[in-house]
Amino acid sequence: MLARRDALPAPERRALSARITKRLLALEAYRGARCVMAYASFGGEFETADFLADVLGQGKNLVLPRVVRGNRMLQLHAVDDPERQLAPGVWGIPQPRADVCPPVPASRLEFVLVPGVAFTRSGERLGYGGGYYDGFIRSLAPRPPLIAAAFELQLLPGLPTTDRDQLVDLVVTEDAEYRATRAR
Repeated sequence: MLARRDALPAPERRALSARITKRLLALEAYRGARCVMAYASFGGEFETADFLADVLGQGKNLVLPRVVRGNRMLQLHAVDDPERQLAPGVWGIPQPRADVCPPVPASRLEFVLVPGVAFTRSGERLGYGGGYYDGFIRSLAPRPPLIAAAFELQLLPGLPTTDRDQLVDLVVTEDAEYRATRAR
């Protein structure tokens, strides 16, 4: 799946990402949220830069994760200037600099954009294998809307999931929105 996704030519990835972003920005869950967690895209992922810019442009609080590899955890930090406040972290993924980005409690989150490698139309998610997001999602209380942004080519009819794998509420692609069909 990573090879398929990464094979998208850059201009096509940008165009598809723009279509996905337009759909994300129209979501009621996004429009009503004051504190939005997202991620800085890396490699062939859906390009989040325009989404992040809208979060800040709308005066919402932007929260991005830092990977704590030893504990297999995500730390949350407020970011108001991604250009200056992000640095390559674990695996080269852009993440907030802890020295300039204050921590944010997960209880403040009202919308979470979740990354992944592959998804199903029923909300199943295959991550990158570390379990960071699954553990993070399990710890959320209350649980805000969990939204995945993906290219249609990342959708599969089924995934090899276990009880530890967490569902997302909605998968947003360039062509459609798919709501989870089973309880989380």
